[in-house]
Amino acid sequence: MVWSSSICRAFGPFFLYMDIGEDIGVPEDFTTSEMVSGMWWRHLVSGGVAGAVSRTCTAPLDRIKVYLQVHGSRHCKITSCFRYMLREGGTTSLWRGNGINVLKIGPESALKFMAYEQIKRTIKGDDVRELGLNERLMAGSLAGGISQSAIYPLEVLKTRFALRKTGEFSGLINATKKIYKQGGLKSFYKGYVPNLIGIIPYAGIDLAVYETLKNRYLRTHDKNEQPPFWILLLCGTTSSTAGQVCSYPLALVRTRLQANVSPDKPNTMIGVFKDIIKNEGIRGLYRGLTPNFLKVAPAVSISYIVYENFRELLGVNMT
Repeated sequence: MVWSSSICRAFGPFFLYMDIGEDIGVPEDFTTSEMVSGMWWRHLVSGGVAGAVSRTCTAPLDRIKVYLQVHGSRHCKITSCFRYMLREGGTTSLWRGNGINVLKIGPESALKFMAYEQIKRTIKGDDVRELGLNERLMAGSLAGGISQSAIYPLEVLKTRFALRKTGEFSGLINATKKIYKQGGLKSFYKGYVPNLIGIIPYAGIDLAVYETLKNRYLRTHDKNEQPPFWILLLCGTTSSTAGQVCSYPLALVRTRLQANVSPDKPNTMIGVFKDIIKNEGIRGLYRGLTPNFLKVAPAVSISYIVYENFRELLGVNMT
């Protein structure tokens, strides 16, 4: 998201790196002094750790979401899906795929940030003016697309690990070899197109709703007063939820393409859309949305607490 400088300084990194929705938030805009002093990498590390911890804590809900997205007709309820996973692999199976999910936080965040900065410089050129809302949104969307493209094979591996049965893969290298053997390099980019298309509406809706809610609050309060955390939490949660509702069908199609559960099923974006609507109706496009919503509040809270404590440990002073 893009916020005013004071709010962005205080809360931007927390919302940027937390695990909400499909990890396509707009990167934070660091000041020149932070770039020179090296504070930017401390923000980056703090945010990465916060994201890793929040993802780990909410990983069971994320795995349930993936299961419902792919096997919605078989495991039609959260409780039945939860019981199935416990029977199949025990308590530890609830965290399958989380290791890869955590592993991709660092490079994804770093690439997103670096791309964002370079794109902004290209847009501004020699102009000293501040970038407008649309320009920042475009820079954030392009940066998200670049970082997603670079780490996308890890997204596919995460999905496969989340869906795997006990003993199916002996490790990351074994899983990579088996997936490559099944369909070559293109297997690691299944679902890439709907994932990329989903970045633009999510980022746009997320940003617009957040700014609208925040500005409504500021109109009834002192504009020099920094909104309390719970207001930012409410605005961020609401805007992310709105963005997810609109972009979720693309995320679901992406996950089904990544899963590649049956050779008899369609293997194109349009084909999967038609198959879902034909067999499951419009509701089928929102399979797994409930556990995705349920993890938003705890993910936000955990990320904030971890980020604040870790940045203090690294000596990051918020202005």
